[in-house]
Amino acid sequence: MTEVAQQEEPERAAPLTALFTAFLIVSLCGFAGGIVWARRIAVENRHWITDREFADIVSLCQLMPGPNIIGIAVCIGAKMRGLIGTIAAISGFLIIPWAGGLSLGVLYLEYAYLPVLRNILGGIAATAAGLLIATGIRLLMPHRRGPTALLFAALAFGLITFAHLPLLVVLFGLVPLSIAVAGVGSARAQ
Repeated sequence: MTEVAQQEEPERAAPLTALFTAFLIVSLCGFAGGIVWARRIAVENRHWITDREFADIVSLCQLMPGPNIIGIAVCIGAKMRGLIGTIAAISGFLIIPWAGGLSLGVLYLEYAYLPVLRNILGGIAATAAGLLIATGIRLLMPHRRGPTALLFAALAFGLITFAHLPLLVVLFGLVPLSIAVAGVGSARAQ
């Protein structure tokens, strides 16, 4: 089967152990950048969902409270196996990071005064920011031929970065406007 056909016809059922281990891998490899790994596993490796479905899930999760990756695990788990799939995906994602985070938190409290520890955490933060930017660009790629998508992405970036507006203000301002523009574009196409 060709790669294009696989992306159009993703698998619709997944074993619970596969959901558990997939999100376990996401949690282990995706330190502060889990969306990158979730996309790689769910779209590219396992073909559970398409690239467009992943972009839709990420968009939905950004509007919901809480970490995006938890919402992604819930959505993919529910899509693959329902409630039990959601529990498997969330369990896989949370079990080791919870234990590791608790252990690292205790160590950090003990050695927070060390400059080398502060430098390590600064490097991790920079890496996470780079991964997040790369994922944003990959999510925008299916829409690169649409000038309105690029315009709204640039507007959101500019308003958050240069105007220092909060994310919710930008979302509540641009989402209705982008929906209206998409509706007008769809009406013109018909």
